[in-house]
Amino acid sequence: MENRFLPICRKDMLERGWDQVDFVYVTGDAYVDHPSFGHAIITRILESHGFRVGLISQPDWKDKNSINEYGEPRLGFLVSSGNMDSMVNHYSVSKKRRASDAFTPGGVMGKRPDYATIVYCNLIRQIYKKTPIIIGGIEASLRRMAHYDYWSNKLKRSILLDSGADLISYGMGERSIVEIAEALDSGLAIEDITYIDGTVCKVKSLDNVYDALILESWDELKEDKLNYARSFYKQYCNTDPFSGKRLVEPYSEHLYVVQNPPAKPLSQSEMDRVYGLPYMRTYHPSYEELGGVPAIEEVKYSLISNRGCFGGCSFCALTFHQGRIIQARSHESLIEEAKKFIWDKDFKGYIHDVGGPTANFRAPACDKQLTKGACVNRQCLFPTPCKNLKVDHKDYLKLLRKLRELPNVKKVFIRSGIRFDYLIADKDDSFFKELCEHHVSGQLKVAPEHVADPVLQMMGKPDNSVYQAFTKKYKQINERLGKKQFLVPYLMSSHPGSTMKEAVALAEYLRDLGYMPEQVQDFYPTPSTISTCMYYTGVDPRTMKPVYVPKNPHEKAMQRALIQYRNPKNYDLVLEALKEANRMDLVGFDKHCLIRPRQDRKYGQPTQKKNGERRSAPKKKKAIRNVHKKKR
Repeated sequence: MENRFLPICRKDMLERGWDQVDFVYVTGDAYVDHPSFGHAIITRILESHGFRVGLISQPDWKDKNSINEYGEPRLGFLVSSGNMDSMVNHYSVSKKRRASDAFTPGGVMGKRPDYATIVYCNLIRQIYKKTPIIIGGIEASLRRMAHYDYWSNKLKRSILLDSGADLISYGMGERSIVEIAEALDSGLAIEDITYIDGTVCKVKSLDNVYDALILESWDELKEDKLNYARSFYKQYCNTDPFSGKRLVEPYSEHLYVVQNPPAKPLSQSEMDRVYGLPYMRTYHPSYEELGGVPAIEEVKYSLISNRGCFGGCSFCALTFHQGRIIQARSHESLIEEAKKFIWDKDFKGYIHDVGGPTANFRAPACDKQLTKGACVNRQCLFPTPCKNLKVDHKDYLKLLRKLRELPNVKKVFIRSGIRFDYLIADKDDSFFKELCEHHVSGQLKVAPEHVADPVLQMMGKPDNSVYQAFTKKYKQINERLGKKQFLVPYLMSSHPGSTMKEAVALAEYLRDLGYMPEQVQDFYPTPSTISTCMYYTGVDPRTMKPVYVPKNPHEKAMQRALIQYRNPKNYDLVLEALKEANRMDLVGFDKHCLIRPRQDRKYGQPTQKKNGERRSAPKKKKAIRNVHKKKR
């Protein structure tokens, strides 16, 4: 049978000869049938297991009938805010409304509500009081337990309670969604589905909850921020599918939120099956006249080769969502996918990316992870690489070589990020050399994030000396190749631990580098990261020691301005920051200075005083000219 998109309306459903769907998938994104989009993977997996699925994309949340396109589904509703948390999608770190939405046709903003998962579920409940609702995706996954919400500046309950949903399928969801579907199909009531790994449920009693770790109660969390830090760290230490315990968050004597251990990682063959499903690899044709969906452009000619990350950055939620165990696809699967687009009429010969959360992670960090899981109290790379860490780029290099040899392929780029500390730890330079020779387009983007070791420690990043060693080696290899290629560092301002002293140190580093970034990422406190916990509680949950947190918007603006100190618009903020840091030695005309004293714009001369008032040099010259005029 010819491959086609899944139904997006009742007409599509009837054309397939269906009188009812098993599941209605409600999403805050436009429908893009590509494996970079969560709704595409989940719906195609359910389809492959024989379930009928219809999509409702970006319903009008002000009209309850918008949720009624297919009538009541046989088994339940699946709800997701989309590929991003709806609040991150809508607002910048300064809480200003973004101008566009890449996941909406034409990039139009405002097609989904704030806190979309909750709003969609409440919309469903207005019509279908008892129909099962299962929520998933980034927003539900990272808000599955009590969490700090930056946009309201409040601690919020588990999204399971505020949404009125029955279950959360957290993490990537391929295993749990099939188990949930099969349980419902067997006739099991949704309230009895409390046992599936990778899910969160709510129960009235703990009589049937075994081997559970009881977290701090909701009342305790509200009472003291330190209780939240303790609870969060317990959750962080139980994100591994092999060693993670069942967690219970009490809300009252008759209400408990129960998080089952994470689902087991997919094997390579299972990953291949997921990415080999019959995706259309583009947005639904109904969006064409609206300008298409911008988000497809970044992924249309890219390949997802792995998932998971053992990097352990404090500001990243991957530990909570994808986990620390690397899962990778086979070379054959990736080459087969590449062959599907290299003959596309719009393909220009460039594969934009081959990677995942971290491009050069292609296998678990060590042999024990696939049987015993990741270490609870030890990171693989931080503060230094673990002695059991397997540093090996051979498999990734072989993959890239095969892709380079495909017909119609001119270049294979790596855009999803190279973990430089892992790369520099490899004694074999073969990959590093070929990276510079074949996979960089003049600039390689890497993420040192900062240069001050006290901040890097809070970030879970290696010492600055590691990055300096990497930059030195990168330069040497490029010189040997006869290439003039540069590094573009991603940098972050205002992360917990960054005082004005560290912010100035970062500005001095950029001065010495002769580089000013066009964009600066201010630390964004998103749900379920260690850094967000620091931001809210003022302590590092790993040690419970106090951490300096820049929260004042003006201070954050000063730290951000220091990174772009050359921008004339930032002059006043930079000057104020240098005064506060007691670093006025950086104001002057020497080459080490960040800014100069104020000067007259036209002549570059300092302003001059006359009769107790400031008067610019040009005005004085003008006055002299007038005197000469009168004499003549």
